Amino acid sequence: MRSVVLLLGLLPTAVGTALAEPTLKPVVDLRIRYEHVDDARFAHDAQALTVRARAGLQWAISPTWTALVEAEATQAVGADHFNSTDNRRTNYPTVVDPDNVELNQAWVAWAPRDTFRAVGGRQRLIYENQRFIGNVGWRQNEQTFDAIDLSWRPEAKTTLRYSYLDRVQRVFGNDHSNASLARWDLDGHLVSAARSIGPGTLTVYGHWIENRTLVANSQRNAGIRYVAKGGRADGPGWHGTAEVTRQSAYGGSHFSAQTYVLAEGGVTWPSNKITVGYERLGGDGRYGFSTPLATLHAFNGWADLFLTTPPSGLQDRYAGWRYAKGPWEFQLWRHRYSADAGSRDYGREWNALASRRLSPRWSSQVKFARYASDGFGADVSKLWISAEYKY
Repeated sequence: MRSVVLLLGLLPTAVGTALAEPTLKPVVDLRIRYEHVDDARFAHDAQALTVRARAGLQWAISPTWTALVEAEATQAVGADHFNSTDNRRTNYPTVVDPDNVELNQAWVAWAPRDTFRAVGGRQRLIYENQRFIGNVGWRQNEQTFDAIDLSWRPEAKTTLRYSYLDRVQRVFGNDHSNASLARWDLDGHLVSAARSIGPGTLTVYGHWIENRTLVANSQRNAGIRYVAKGGRADGPGWHGTAEVTRQSAYGGSHFSAQTYVLAEGGVTWPSNKITVGYERLGGDGRYGFSTPLATLHAFNGWADLFLTTPPSGLQDRYAGWRYAKGPWEFQLWRHRYSADAGSRDYGREWNALASRRLSPRWSSQVKFARYASDGFGADVSKLWISAEYKY
């Protein structure tokens, strides 16, 4: 693997510059999850009990050099009463957690000062709210990148970042029988500049991503995002986000340019947060605004009806409440979906979540999604029950 070659090439330099006794820290992340899917298009419900284990070592080689190697394995427990996309159980709804063993991360980081950091190798990459670049942490097998990531803070209020993407290891797993689902070869460049302005942060970004495995997914994005909040920590407050992005063809792809718009705001008071928002992914009937490297489950409802934007685009009007106090968290969300091109309604969705931290390392969660179709897709209900341990 190219990330491993890069890692081995950098380690001698790192070790040679060690100024202190190296230290090793184990990294462990275990999750067991039950997922139930009731999809009106199927005669049988899906039931998936899966276990995900990540284990690795983080090596503090010196005050400026750090390395991490981490393996990941996902395994179904009991009968495969679900379509993992690789087990040929196509008579069941899909639960994208196929059996898999792979190298999840293998990177070396160099931080000669507090204001600069460079990371090379296979790594977890997250940009902003993960709408364009994320690790898809919801699935058992997360998404990681063979990449170089550079971040620099030239002054207290400004952060500059650049990443080169060589390959993405997708949530379908390295063992997947379909290589184009398992991984994509990329030639990608990500640039962002963020600055604190007023009560929030303004970020300007650009993505030039050539997908050499699926050329149609190549794209160029240019966007601007502002996130702000105000009020007292112990009293009423407010929050807001505005974002606009223009997407166009790049690297051999062919589609008409489309626009992404996000407008979101709300109020906060101790332990509570109310949010009302509008998200638009443009479409012209042939192509819808696409975010193939995003953490898609976090957007447009947890039922995952819109992981791929419809050709006529998507408008999502939503409202939600979040309560977090002590070890408890509760969320409740409502979505209304429609086409961007034309006036067609897609459907409505309710989402609910309850989670509790059982100890500093153990947590548990129950999560539910109910999508009611107005002509797009079919009625879908999903239930998740999970427990996770992190060390």
